[in-house]
Amino acid sequence: MPKLHVLLKKEELDPARLADKVVIVLDVLFATSTIVHAFGQGLDALWPARDADDARRIADGLDEPALAGEYLADELPGFGPATPLALSRTPLGGTTLVYATTNGTVALNGAAGAAHVYAGALLNGDALVSHVVAAHPEANVLLVCAGSMNHFNLEDFYGAGHLAAHFERSGHYKLSDAALAALLLYRGCDAGTALGQSRVGRMMRAHGLQHEVDYAAQSDTLAVVPELLNGCLRAVVA
Repeated sequence: MPKLHVLLKKEELDPARLADKVVIVLDVLFATSTIVHAFGQGLDALWPARDADDARRIADGLDEPALAGEYLADELPGFGPATPLALSRTPLGGTTLVYATTNGTVALNGAAGAAHVYAGALLNGDALVSHVVAAHPEANVLLVCAGSMNHFNLEDFYGAGHLAAHFERSGHYKLSDAALAALLLYRGCDAGTALGQSRVGRMMRAHGLQHEVDYAAQSDTLAVVPELLNGCLRAVVA
């Protein structure tokens, strides 16, 4: 029986132990929610960058990509917004995006050595887990909470619980204590409360972005599965 485990922050990733695993990265507020939403809007490809300089380097090798991102929740000069609804005010269909964030895109890069890497959120939990169970039935799965600059983030752990609930329903996985803890949090709290009361959620509300938090709190609304291949995220074709 394959195992399901949760890491509380991206800094816990050990590249030497990833080669045979499926990794799902969660940065619910907002990187992976933004990524999932963008693909739901018809985005063709997304390159996750480690920082703004890395994003510009990647963009230099592409044919007129768009740039978006943030650092420490501040806008990056010359970059589009990092949150789902604000980013999608510009049509995304058929475009290529280079995206740099403080935590989520760093976590995706850190997980790149795994057998398979996916971007997960509350928005795509059902579709993502269904794909992983069908495509990689024998692989151990690692849910990686991006966290924030080496700190635990409640909203990411809640997102891990949402995915853990879908994995548990399959009856196919042995949950670690960390995965079980995330599942119990998920069962004991609604998404609006978990995201809204988190540190990042409170900060977003103070900046007039409660609507973005409310959007990221929606569950299983998008049948989108972004997979990282050769440094680039693309939607898996079912």
